[in-house]
Amino acid sequence: MTQTSPPSPPVTGAVSAAPSDAARRPRFGLHRAWAVAGVTFVALVGAAAFASLPGLLIDPLHTEFGWSRGMIGLAVSLNLALYGLTAPFAAALMDRFGMRVVVACALATIALGSGLTVWMTQSWQLVLCWGLLVGLGSGSMALAFAATVTNRWFVAKRGLVTGMLTAGGAAGQLVFLPLLSWITEHHGWRPAAATVSVAALAVVPFVWFLLRDHPADVGLAPYGATQFVPKPVPASGSALRAVKALREASRTGTFWLLAGTFAICGASTNGLVKTHFVPAAHDHGLPVTTAASLLAVIGVFDIAGTVASGWFTDRISPRRLLAIYYGLRGLSLMFLPMLLSDSIHPPMVLFIVFYGLDWVATVPPTIALCREHYGENSAIVFGWVLASHQVGAALVAYLGGVARDALGSYDVVWYTSGALCGIAALMSLVIRRRPVVAVPAVALAG
Repeated sequence: MTQTSPPSPPVTGAVSAAPSDAARRPRFGLHRAWAVAGVTFVALVGAAAFASLPGLLIDPLHTEFGWSRGMIGLAVSLNLALYGLTAPFAAALMDRFGMRVVVACALATIALGSGLTVWMTQSWQLVLCWGLLVGLGSGSMALAFAATVTNRWFVAKRGLVTGMLTAGGAAGQLVFLPLLSWITEHHGWRPAAATVSVAALAVVPFVWFLLRDHPADVGLAPYGATQFVPKPVPASGSALRAVKALREASRTGTFWLLAGTFAICGASTNGLVKTHFVPAAHDHGLPVTTAASLLAVIGVFDIAGTVASGWFTDRISPRRLLAIYYGLRGLSLMFLPMLLSDSIHPPMVLFIVFYGLDWVATVPPTIALCREHYGENSAIVFGWVLASHQVGAALVAYLGGVARDALGSYDVVWYTSGALCGIAALMSLVIRRRPVVAVPAVALAG
């Protein structure tokens, strides 16, 4: 199913004739696609640096400025929502202007937003910098970026590569959480925000000089392809194309099932655990640095779980994988309120390992289902599915803070999220195998 419907762009493509066999194959043993995947991984790691910060700043900002956790959660909520809503348009912009330009600008925007927070004194500035600027920047290089790289540069091992790139976010969390928590505790939240800004800027040169938009740019066929694939003419009307892809996809039940399950995925990970685990653990007497280190350990197992999930996605039905992932995640969240305490103990370690393996394991099978049903528009459609992921995350990031302010505890939020994961598991099993009407109409319309 990899290249079964290569749409009609060869007629309008920028490259009219295929190069020689020598140009189709890499000169050395390693295909250039792996270098592009490596640069993409580094870029995602840099972007993930900021995603590591919100949970660490809730208590410091509440203490210094007196802002409610709900108010701080609102800024996080806007950030998460924009992260998702920007993704489909960013995927279309990458088709129009190239991945290198879009990703470099996105990293610069993240650096600007996180850097400006150092001078903020009012809550609206937090919403503007942390919510708006960083939300737009991170959304422009969200997982739709990983999907675009995979679709363009790989035909073979797509599931594995998707898992590896998705793990970039986990690696960023792993690298930066302990560092940022130490900086926040010993030097304050402002140096931590500045560190994020510098980290994002540091990745820009790698993206600009090493990332390439398409295998045809360097005279190669995609990894695993049997023939050269011409680079299509840059598409105009990026916003219109993103909306058109949404309109076409929204006519299928599969899209709504994927969007619904991924909204619950975002609610139970970025919105809940990444944002509220540290303050929730601190409520039970666990030091902030220790709680942040536990999140970093989640990042360690997240990398292994996501890469393994990509490998499984190449071999097992993605629908079944999603049902297993969501079901097990829901069970683990139901037990978490009983595990939180002022010290680390074996059941808590078991939760951290288990949740880490499951954290972003849902991404490779979700991308695979988008590819199966929506063909050449799969990256844009996945961008819209990712938007639902972030809307779910945004709601829980905000409502979790409100619940904590109102009830003095996060317990209700943990139980509710666990129940929602059970619903997501059932929804995953309902997704059908390649509906008759799905994507040919979308591909032919393009």
